[in-house]
Amino acid sequence: MKDSGNMLRGGKLLPQYRRAWANYYVKFIKDYEQQGIPVWALTVQNEPMAIQKWKSCIFTGEEERDFIKGYLGPTLQTSGLGNKTLIAWDHNRDLLYQRASAVLDDPQAATYVWGIGYHWYETRTGSAMLFDNVRRVHEAYPDKNLIFTEGCVENFKLDRVGHWALGERYGMSMSGDFNAGTVGWTDWNVLLDETGGPNHVGNFCFAPIITDTRTGKLLYTNAYYYIGHFSTFIRPGARRISSSSNRDVLQTTAFRNPDAA
Repeated sequence: MKDSGNMLRGGKLLPQYRRAWANYYVKFIKDYEQQGIPVWALTVQNEPMAIQKWKSCIFTGEEERDFIKGYLGPTLQTSGLGNKTLIAWDHNRDLLYQRASAVLDDPQAATYVWGIGYHWYETRTGSAMLFDNVRRVHEAYPDKNLIFTEGCVENFKLDRVGHWALGERYGMSMSGDFNAGTVGWTDWNVLLDETGGPNHVGNFCFAPIITDTRTGKLLYTNAYYYIGHFSTFIRPGARRISSSSNRDVLQTTAFRNPDAA
Protein backbone atom coordinates (compact mmCIF):
# COMPACT_ATOMS: atom_id res chain seq x y z
CA MET A 1 0.00 0.00 0.00
CA LYS A 2 3.08 2.27 0.11
CA ASP A 3 5.25 3.54 -2.71
CA SER A 4 8.23 1.75 -1.13
CA GLY A 5 6.54 -1.66 -1.15
CA ASN A 6 7.81 -2.16 2.41
CA MET A 7 5.94 -1.94 5.71
CA LEU A 8 9.15 -0.70 7.36
CA ARG A 9 11.49 2.26 6.80
CA GLY A 10 9.12 5.03 5.78
CA GLY A 11 7.60 5.28 2.33
CA LYS A 12 4.31 6.97 1.51
CA LEU A 13 0.77 5.69 1.31
CA LEU A 14 -0.23 5.36 -2.34
CA PRO A 15 -3.23 7.58 -3.20
CA GLN A 16 -5.36 4.67 -4.42
CA TYR A 17 -5.22 3.08 -0.97
CA ARG A 18 -6.30 6.06 1.13
CA ARG A 19 -9.88 4.87 1.46
CA ALA A 20 -8.83 1.29 2.24
CA TRP A 21 -6.42 2.61 4.91
CA ALA A 22 -9.17 4.70 6.50
CA ASN A 23 -11.42 1.63 6.53
CA TYR A 24 -8.66 -0.32 8.30
CA TYR A 25 -8.70 2.14 11.22
CA VAL A 26 -12.43 1.53 11.62
CA LYS A 27 -12.02 -2.26 11.54
CA PHE A 28 -9.16 -2.06 14.05
CA ILE A 29 -11.20 0.00 16.53
CA LYS A 30 -14.34 -2.10 16.19
CA ASP A 31 -12.45 -5.38 16.60
CA TYR A 32 -10.75 -4.13 19.76
CA GLU A 33 -14.03 -2.94 21.23
CA GLN A 34 -15.70 -6.25 20.43
CA GLN A 35 -13.04 -7.80 22.66
CA GLY A 36 -13.99 -5.42 25.47
CA ILE A 37 -11.09 -3.00 24.94
CA PRO A 38 -12.49 0.54 24.53
CA VAL A 39 -10.63 2.97 22.26
CA TRP A 40 -11.01 6.64 23.20
CA ALA A 41 -8.58 8.20 20.71
CA LEU A 42 -6.42 7.59 17.67
CA THR A 43 -3.67 9.45 15.88
CA VAL A 44 -3.39 9.61 12.11
CA GLN A 45 0.15 8.22 12.03
CA ASN A 46 2.90 7.70 14.58
CA GLU A 47 5.89 9.96 13.81
CA PRO A 48 4.82 10.84 10.25
CA MET A 49 8.14 12.50 9.38
CA ALA A 50 10.41 9.66 10.58
CA ILE A 51 11.88 6.88 8.46
CA GLN A 52 12.11 4.15 11.09
CA LYS A 53 13.45 0.61 10.95
CA TRP A 54 10.05 -0.45 12.26
CA LYS A 55 6.59 0.14 10.76
CA SER A 56 6.47 3.74 9.55
CA CYS A 57 4.78 5.87 6.90
CA ILE A 58 5.59 9.42 5.84
CA PHE A 59 2.89 12.11 5.70
CA THR A 60 3.67 15.74 4.94
CA GLY A 61 1.41 18.30 6.59
CA GLU A 62 -0.59 18.68 3.40
CA GLU A 63 -0.90 14.91 2.96
CA GLU A 64 -2.08 14.43 6.54
CA ARG A 65 -4.56 17.30 6.10
CA ASP A 66 -5.97 15.79 2.91
CA PHE A 67 -6.16 12.27 4.35
CA ILE A 68 -8.08 13.58 7.36
CA LYS A 69 -10.60 15.68 5.49
CA GLY A 70 -11.07 13.41 2.48
CA TYR A 71 -10.90 9.96 4.01
CA LEU A 72 -10.26 9.32 7.70
CA GLY A 73 -12.55 11.94 9.19
CA PRO A 74 -15.57 11.15 6.99
CA THR A 75 -15.00 7.39 7.34
CA LEU A 76 -15.03 7.59 11.13
CA GLN A 77 -18.25 9.63 10.95
CA THR A 78 -20.11 7.33 8.57
CA SER A 79 -18.99 4.24 10.50
CA GLY A 80 -20.48 5.45 13.77
CA LEU A 81 -17.09 6.35 15.25
CA GLY A 82 -17.37 10.11 14.98
CA ASN A 83 -17.14 10.31 18.78
CA LYS A 84 -13.56 9.03 18.76
CA THR A 85 -10.87 11.58 19.55
CA LEU A 86 -8.79 12.19 16.41
CA ILE A 87 -5.28 13.56 17.01
CA ALA A 88 -2.95 14.91 14.33
CA TRP A 89 0.88 15.05 14.16
CA ASP A 90 2.00 12.63 16.95
CA HIS A 91 5.66 13.56 16.48
CA ASN A 92 8.18 15.92 18.09
CA ARG A 93 7.82 19.49 19.38
CA ASP A 94 10.29 20.87 16.83
CA LEU A 95 7.80 20.92 13.92
CA LEU A 96 4.71 21.14 16.09
CA TYR A 97 3.55 24.57 14.94
CA GLN A 98 4.21 23.89 11.26
CA ARG A 99 2.15 20.70 11.33
CA ALA A 100 -0.65 22.22 13.40
CA SER A 101 -1.01 25.13 10.98
CA ALA A 102 -0.93 22.84 7.93
CA VAL A 103 -3.84 20.80 9.29
CA LEU A 104 -5.85 23.27 11.36
CA ASP A 105 -5.76 26.20 8.92
CA ASP A 106 -8.01 24.08 6.70
CA PRO A 107 -11.53 24.44 8.18
CA GLN A 108 -12.71 21.15 6.70
CA ALA A 109 -9.83 19.13 8.17
CA ALA A 110 -10.02 21.00 11.48
CA THR A 111 -13.66 19.94 11.89
CA TYR A 112 -12.56 16.35 12.45
CA VAL A 113 -9.50 17.02 14.64
CA TRP A 114 -9.73 17.16 18.44
CA GLY A 115 -6.17 18.33 18.82
CA ILE A 116 -2.46 17.92 18.19
CA GLY A 117 -0.24 15.27 19.78
CA TYR A 118 3.51 15.41 20.20
CA HIS A 119 6.63 13.69 21.59
CA TRP A 120 9.83 14.91 23.28
CA TYR A 121 12.54 13.45 21.02
CA GLU A 122 13.67 16.79 19.58
CA THR A 123 16.22 16.49 22.39
CA ARG A 124 18.09 13.90 20.30
CA THR A 125 19.60 16.79 18.37
CA GLY A 126 21.00 18.37 21.54
CA SER A 127 18.06 20.78 21.73
CA ALA A 128 16.29 21.60 24.94
CA MET A 129 12.59 20.73 25.19
CA LEU A 130 10.82 23.26 22.94
CA PHE A 131 7.92 24.30 25.15
CA ASP A 132 7.54 27.61 23.29
CA ASN A 133 6.38 25.68 20.22
CA VAL A 134 3.65 24.09 22.33
CA ARG A 135 2.66 27.53 23.62
CA ARG A 136 2.50 28.97 20.09
CA VAL A 137 0.05 26.28 18.99
CA HIS A 138 -2.08 26.81 22.10
CA GLU A 139 -2.21 30.55 21.47
CA ALA A 140 -2.93 30.22 17.73
CA TYR A 141 -5.59 27.49 18.06
CA PRO A 142 -7.16 27.89 21.53
CA ASP A 143 -10.20 25.85 20.53
CA LYS A 144 -8.04 22.77 19.89
CA ASN A 145 -6.28 20.58 22.43
CA LEU A 146 -2.64 19.65 22.89
CA ILE A 147 -1.60 16.29 24.29
CA PHE A 148 1.79 14.72 24.96
CA THR A 149 1.33 11.32 23.31
CA GLU A 150 4.70 9.63 23.82
CA GLY A 151 7.91 9.92 25.76
CA CYS A 152 10.48 7.47 27.05
CA VAL A 153 14.11 7.53 28.07
CA GLU A 154 16.10 5.50 25.56
CA ASN A 155 19.17 3.24 25.72
CA PHE A 156 18.12 1.06 28.63
CA LYS A 157 20.67 -0.03 31.20
CA LEU A 158 19.43 -1.99 34.21
CA ASP A 159 22.00 -0.38 36.51
CA ARG A 160 20.52 3.06 35.76
CA VAL A 161 16.95 2.41 36.89
CA GLY A 162 17.61 4.24 40.15
CA HIS A 163 19.03 7.40 38.58
CA TRP A 164 17.15 10.58 39.48
CA ALA A 165 17.66 11.93 35.94
CA LEU A 166 14.87 9.63 34.74
CA GLY A 167 12.17 11.17 36.91
CA GLU A 168 13.57 14.67 36.60
CA ARG A 169 13.13 14.51 32.83
CA TYR A 170 9.48 13.54 33.34
CA GLY A 171 8.92 16.34 35.84
CA MET A 172 10.55 18.92 33.57
CA SER A 173 8.45 17.84 30.60
CA MET A 174 5.15 17.68 32.46
CA SER A 175 5.63 21.07 34.11
CA GLY A 176 6.74 22.79 30.90
CA ASP A 177 4.08 21.16 28.76
CA PHE A 178 1.22 21.93 31.14
CA ASN A 179 2.36 25.52 31.50
CA ALA A 180 2.39 25.83 27.70
CA GLY A 181 -1.22 24.69 27.38
CA THR A 182 -1.15 20.90 27.19
CA VAL A 183 -4.24 19.12 28.54
CA GLY A 184 -2.85 15.58 28.92
CA TRP A 185 0.44 13.71 29.21
CA THR A 186 1.04 10.00 28.57
CA ASP A 187 4.07 7.72 28.76
CA TRP A 188 5.12 5.36 25.97
CA ASN A 189 5.40 2.23 28.13
CA VAL A 190 4.29 1.85 31.73
CA LEU A 191 5.97 -1.55 32.21
CA LEU A 192 8.99 -3.18 30.53
CA ASP A 193 11.27 -6.08 31.43
CA GLU A 194 14.85 -6.19 32.68
CA THR A 195 16.17 -5.71 29.12
CA GLY A 196 14.04 -2.64 28.38
CA GLY A 197 11.80 -4.75 26.17
CA PRO A 198 10.46 -6.92 24.77
CA ASN A 199 11.09 -5.12 21.49
CA HIS A 200 11.19 -6.72 18.05
CA VAL A 201 13.71 -4.24 16.61
CA GLY A 202 16.06 -3.85 19.57
CA ASN A 203 14.74 -0.43 20.61
CA PHE A 204 15.24 -0.97 24.35
CA CYS A 205 14.01 1.80 26.65
CA PHE A 206 13.27 2.69 30.24
CA ALA A 207 9.75 2.61 31.69
CA PRO A 208 8.29 3.81 34.99
CA ILE A 209 8.10 0.18 36.16
CA ILE A 210 10.67 -2.48 35.29
CA THR A 211 9.90 -6.12 36.00
CA ASP A 212 12.73 -8.56 36.42
CA THR A 213 11.26 -11.66 34.78
CA ARG A 214 14.03 -13.78 36.26
CA THR A 215 12.98 -13.06 39.83
CA GLY A 216 9.45 -11.68 39.47
CA LYS A 217 10.49 -8.49 41.23
CA LEU A 218 8.99 -5.12 40.25
CA LEU A 219 11.29 -2.09 40.20
CA TYR A 220 9.45 1.22 40.62
CA THR A 221 11.66 3.96 39.17
CA ASN A 222 11.44 7.55 40.35
CA ALA A 223 9.72 8.34 37.02
CA TYR A 224 6.80 6.27 38.34
CA TYR A 225 6.58 8.49 41.42
CA TYR A 226 6.85 11.69 39.38
CA ILE A 227 3.87 10.59 37.30
CA GLY A 228 2.10 9.44 40.46
CA HIS A 229 2.56 12.83 42.11
CA PHE A 230 1.02 14.71 39.17
CA SER A 231 -1.83 12.26 38.63
CA THR A 232 -2.67 12.08 42.35
CA PHE A 233 -3.01 15.81 42.91
CA ILE A 234 -4.25 16.98 39.48
CA ARG A 235 -7.73 15.54 39.14
CA PRO A 236 -9.81 15.13 35.94
CA GLY A 237 -11.39 18.44 35.05
CA ALA A 238 -8.69 20.51 36.80
CA ARG A 239 -7.80 23.89 35.30
CA ARG A 240 -4.29 25.28 35.25
CA ILE A 241 -3.79 28.52 37.15
CA SER A 242 -0.86 30.93 37.24
CA SER A 243 2.26 30.21 39.22
CA SER A 244 5.73 31.72 39.22
CA SER A 245 9.23 30.99 40.45
CA ASN A 246 11.92 33.19 41.94
CA ARG A 247 14.81 31.21 40.33
CA ASP A 248 15.31 29.98 36.77
CA VAL A 249 16.27 26.49 38.01
CA LEU A 250 12.99 26.10 39.90
CA GLN A 251 10.00 24.99 37.82
CA THR A 252 6.43 25.50 38.97
CA THR A 253 3.00 24.57 37.72
CA ALA A 254 -0.35 24.88 39.51
CA PHE A 255 -3.90 23.64 39.02
CA ARG A 256 -7.29 24.16 40.62
CA ASN A 257 -9.29 20.95 40.87
CA PRO A 258 -13.05 20.85 40.27
CA ASP A 259 -13.64 20.71 44.05
CA ALA A 260 -11.53 23.90 44.37
CA ALA A 261 -8.74 21.99 46.12
